[in-house]
Amino acid sequence: MTEPACSPAQTVAAWRAAAESGDADAAAALLAPDVTVISPLTAKFRFEGRAQAHDMLSAAFEVISDLRCHTEVGAGPTRALFYYGRAGTVSFEEAQLLRLDENGFIRELTFFGRPLPGLTAVMTAIGPALLRRQKRSSMARLISVVTAPLHAMTRFGDERVVPLADPSRAPHPAGAQPGRAQPGRTQPGRTQPDQK
Repeated sequence: MTEPACSPAQTVAAWRAAAESGDADAAAALLAPDVTVISPLTAKFRFEGRAQAHDMLSAAFEVISDLRCHTEVGAGPTRALFYYGRAGTVSFEEAQLLRLDENGFIRELTFFGRPLPGLTAVMTAIGPALLRRQKRSSMARLISVVTAPLHAMTRFGDERVVPLADPSRAPHPAGAQPGRAQPGRTQPGRTQPDQK
């Protein structure tokens, strides 16, 4: 791949376009040859170099759809992009921290994701897709079997258990409204006026 110098703004615009269209080749062309990609799914390894990153991006674009950037922040060689996307039927939000080199190529790419069911949906799908690309079909099947219960538990918890902690569902004294001071009580950080 040729490496013409380009501005950070040009790289980020091209990266966004490649991500939103699911074009792994175009995305990989924006990576430095010695790029490091840090996954939100594990701290056990990183994807090192353009070839490994290209394989990971190809697998990701196989299983992720409807990727749309909603926010971009930063200046110069450090940028952050925020996306909405889907892994199967599960929606997620992703943040990407991009660090560019002096030629405008991405030298480090760190992914973050939320909510947990979205992250486990990506993990359940991307691991097997990546392993199949590596011609490791037995390992792909194993990863599918091992990660499926984790994804099922996080989806169940998110749909049935987590809503129980919703502050708007908490009981309030009769006539009280959430977020408003009770008569005769002070809010944190406020004092009662002197009574005369």
